[in-house]
Amino acid sequence: MAKSNGTATAKKAPSKSEVYREIAERTDLSRKQVKAVFDELSNVVAKSMKKSGPQQFTVPGLCKIIVRRIPAKPARTGVPNPFKPGELMNVPAKPARNVIKVRPLKGLKEMV
Repeated sequence: MAKSNGTATAKKAPSKSEVYREIAERTDLSRKQVKAVFDELSNVVAKSMKKSGPQQFTVPGLCKIIVRRIPAKPARTGVPNPFKPGELMNVPAKPARNVIKVRPLKGLKEMV
C-alpha cells in the first residue's frame, strides 16, 4: 500500500449542520431561520411531487426534480440468456413504480 501525503487527503461533503452554519454566516440569518427555510423547502417539494401535484419541481438555477411513472412489465418465458448462449430463461414480472430524476440546470453545470 502506498503512503499518502498531505495533499492526497480525501475531501468529504459538508454535513447538514455545516451547511446550515455556512449559510447562516453568509446571510446574517440565525441557524434556526436557515433550518426553517430548508424545512419549508422540503414541504414545498413534497407537495409538488404528490400525485395530485405537477410531479416536478425546479430549484431555481440548480436543478429540476421530475417524477417518472414506469409502467408494469409482464413476465416473459423463453428469453435467451445473455450470459449463457443457447440457454433460455424466465424473466419475472416487475410492478409499476415511480422513479425520481434530478436534472442539473445551466447554473449548476457552469459551477463545475
